[in-house]
Amino acid sequence: MSRRQTRSWTLRIDRIACEGHGLCAELFPEGVELDEWGYPVVPDPAVLDDRLAHAKRAVAGCPALALRLDRN
Repeated sequence: MSRRQTRSWTLRIDRIACEGHGLCAELFPEGVELDEWGYPVVPDPAVLDDRLAHAKRAVAGCPALALRLDRN
């Protein structure tokens, strides 16, 4: 894995705060899927550096403030 592809961030969902708007999946479709009820599922919470900008946009765009990025 090259330096640009390091996994230095983890995307986390606060399932209690999440209201199921689905905006995170629209802003970061390569990292967030929606379940049958419209709530986010993160199949692989590790965020590669080359996708970090998209993940940050999803975190910033969450109307319920239910997403966060943690640095590993």
